[in-house]
This record gives sequence, C-alpha cells and structure tokens, in this order.
Amino acid sequence: MGAFLDLLDGVLDAAMMLLALAILMALIAVVVLYVIDVTQNSQAIRKNYPVIGRLRYLFEHLGVFFRQYFFAMDREELPFNRAERSWVYRAAKGSDTTVAFGSTRDLRPTGTVLFVNCPYPTLERDAHPPEPLTIGPHARQPFVTKSFFNISGMSYGAISIERCAGICQPLAPRR
Repeated sequence: MGAFLDLLDGVLDAAMMLLALAILMALIAVVVLYVIDVTQNSQAIRKNYPVIGRLRYLFEHLGVFFRQYFFAMDREELPFNRAERSWVYRAAKGSDTTVAFGSTRDLRPTGTVLFVNCPYPTLERDAHPPEPLTIGPHARQPFVTKSFFNISGMSYGAISIERCAGICQPLAPRR
C-alpha cells in the first residue's frame, strides 16, 4: 500500500508541476499579446482594449453560427443593421466592399429589383420601353436618362476611344 501511495504522490506532484507550467505559459502568452496589441497601430479596438479586444473578432466570426439559432439576423437591427456595419468596416479598411452570391434581403415584396438571366430573347410585343428617369428633379439642372442601366467607359477598364466607339457602334441606330 505504501508503494501505491508513493506512486500516487509522484503522479500528483507531476500533475501540479504541469498545471503550474501551463498557467505560467498562459500568463507569458497574455503578456506577449498585451505588448503586441499596445504597440500596434492598425486596429483601434486592440490598442484600446489589449488582449480582450481580440475576442471581438472571434465573437464576430462565431456570430454567424449563433445568429442562425439564437439572435437577430443580419438585417433586423436598428438603426444600422449588421450587414450595413460590416460594409462600413470593410470600406473603412480599404477592403473590397462587394458581396457576391445571393442576398440577405427579402426579395418577395412587390417592386423589388431582381437581376435574372433571360433564357429566350424578349419578343417585341412583350417589351415595354422604360419611362425616362429623372435624377435630382429639384436640382438646377436635373439629369434625365432613358434607361435604368448604362455602360460607362470605365466598365471596360478605361479603354481607348476607338475601342469604346467600336463596342458602342452596334448600339447606334441604323440608317
């Protein structure tokens, strides 16, 4: 029985040493993260709230999974919803602000603009010419356009005038 107690005592001593070593390593990691956060200048949250500010990014990432079951969706909060705030954060960082593949908006209400492919050419009897659209109706010189969507020269990567004319030529009325 004495040998078993000695073995148990040795195991407990080793476990306590490992626990003390793990706590020491965790404290060293926190100190290193603190120094890194205080000396960096790229993220205000990490600078103002060292170490704890890092949790924000973890919770923001995990929030997608939590909102799925427990919390508000991306567009349910007021005055600025999560989708708008994340767009502003990306724009402020100079990141790409385009969001592709699907929408988080409700697309069922009447009047919602949808971009869909047309599997067959539109027949002339089904086409309705758009009404002129006035942008800035109360301005000194309002802009009136005959179409909703236009192609700018920048759409083709700022190509030459000759190339733009070649692209647009088929669109010109034929005589």
